[in-house]
Amino acid sequence: MTIRTILVDDESLAIQGLKLRLEAHEDVEIVETCSNGREAIRAIKTHKPDLVFLDIQMPGFDGFSVVQGLMEVEPPLFIFCTAYSDHAIRAFEAQAVDYLMKPVEEGRLADALDRVRQRLSEKKQVQEAEKLREVLAEVAPDAMSDFAAADEEAPAANRFEKLINIKDRGQIFRVDVDSIERIDAAGDYMCIYTADNSLILRETMKDLEKRLDPRNFQRVHRSTIVNLSQVRQVKPHTNGECFLVLESGAQVKVSRSYRDVVARFVH
Repeated sequence: MTIRTILVDDESLAIQGLKLRLEAHEDVEIVETCSNGREAIRAIKTHKPDLVFLDIQMPGFDGFSVVQGLMEVEPPLFIFCTAYSDHAIRAFEAQAVDYLMKPVEEGRLADALDRVRQRLSEKKQVQEAEKLREVLAEVAPDAMSDFAAADEEAPAANRFEKLINIKDRGQIFRVDVDSIERIDAAGDYMCIYTADNSLILRETMKDLEKRLDPRNFQRVHRSTIVNLSQVRQVKPHTNGECFLVLESGAQVKVSRSYRDVVARFVH
């Protein structure tokens, strides 16, 4: 898969530096470079790239204006590249894949491109599934009905979050969902625990549950969600309750009303 890419920056040296770093990634094809926001909007609409590296502070249209100027078309993926850290929150609100500081570090660039590849792969899978549905609907409508029914019953794994952006203590943390051990609720705030960190997310448990794959994340208490892949032991307790011992050694009580749910997943 070739990642068709446009570079946008008003500094020619910044574009040259990014070009040199991208040479190490054979699947990245640079189809255009632009020195301002207006050029970028025209180039994106013309070339329809997969990815755009976008500076934020530019004369005329800044990076966020470029994103807004593409609302009527299907936008590409964006990676913001800037010398300033104070735009990170707005960048992630604009659904950026990543936010890289200049000069761009090779390791951070490689991580960002891995996320781009993952997003593009998921998008391609969805498109192929849609094509299959169209073909089935035309040549085998009865089979299409069966396919649609099965599709509704099975959870669509790619609609669940793989990364969650958490604004905590004035910073943006990008948390790999698989690294989450457990989640505790306190009103409209969620405390997200990983092996080496705890972060506060302002969101209701009901909304957060919709973003997590239920095959991996199950509520075991009125105010607790557990990543079942992190469970290492089940310890019986009184009154039909039990404790789950997690990878970190933490213990989480499972209330009786949720014990049957967990029993289907934990053996």
